[in-house]
Amino acid sequence: MTLKFHRTLSPPGAPLALVIGNFDGVHRGHQAILAAGSTAARAKGLTFAAMTFHPLPREYFARLRNDPSLAPARLMSTTEKLAAFVNGGVEHAYIPRFDAKFCSQSPDEFVSALTRMNLRWLMVGEDFRFGAKRAGDTQTLRAAGLKHGFQVETMPDVVDQEKISSSAIRHALADGQLDVAARMLGRPYSIVGRVTHGKRLGRTLGFPTANITLTHRKPALSGVYAVQCRLVTRGLEGVAGIENIKNGPVLNGVANLGTNPVVSIDGHHHLEVFLFDFAADVYGQRLACTFIEKIRDEQNFASLDALKVQMHDDVSKAKHILRLDR
Repeated sequence: MTLKFHRTLSPPGAPLALVIGNFDGVHRGHQAILAAGSTAARAKGLTFAAMTFHPLPREYFARLRNDPSLAPARLMSTTEKLAAFVNGGVEHAYIPRFDAKFCSQSPDEFVSALTRMNLRWLMVGEDFRFGAKRAGDTQTLRAAGLKHGFQVETMPDVVDQEKISSSAIRHALADGQLDVAARMLGRPYSIVGRVTHGKRLGRTLGFPTANITLTHRKPALSGVYAVQCRLVTRGLEGVAGIENIKNGPVLNGVANLGTNPVVSIDGHHHLEVFLFDFAADVYGQRLACTFIEKIRDEQNFASLDALKVQMHDDVSKAKHILRLDR
């Protein structure tokens, strides 16, 4: 399937079934919305589309207030989200820029934009709000649907011990509860990124690492982890599909996600992975890093020798977690 990507709310040229949401993480609740949209599109003979936003609304308002602490940690990059859309059967992805002009629209202006897209069926979450000052809600959409001829449905919360939400997943990851996050996601948490050149310090310590670009995103977790990785061997329309990641061999390792206070002072987050028994050149390739279990929090060290001792211990613990020491 070819996924067509749009930055503006332009008509796809065919009647549309549309789902709207932030879709950060594409967790089980999001998956239920995508499944419902795909089913409705097939049943009604419509083109299936999904709409999300960049940046996320809370990211935009954090920047507006010049307070990065207000921005949520990102569970997914836009590329990872597009890959999940492909797997959910989405044919058109709309990702308008969430900026001053977009968020100042009245609810009526946003609805007018939707009707120009030849909309016939729409699904949102029950708590969906839109328009300036969040003045529009699902009742607004239903009234607009009756007027303009499109059906509106809402997806109730998906609950598994607690309400499944991106926020709950962020909290679980921050607390090192990877099993809880995996249950809500429907899969273990992973980050996909391109391998770039680093400072090569790990190589001098005997632990050469693959440095995965985080594209300036604020990660949802930090610390040292036992991980399992796969190279992304090919993409779809520039998007790395999950089915492609699964085709690659498993590469076991240990990863550090954090600011690397021993060797870095820029305060930026870095993901560095030491892959066991692996020496191939993977610079420029995309790597999917799945977090299996947390080993410890990130910490500072008085010397590189102390760091090296700790790295040996981290590798030993990771191999035990991954059952490679048996």
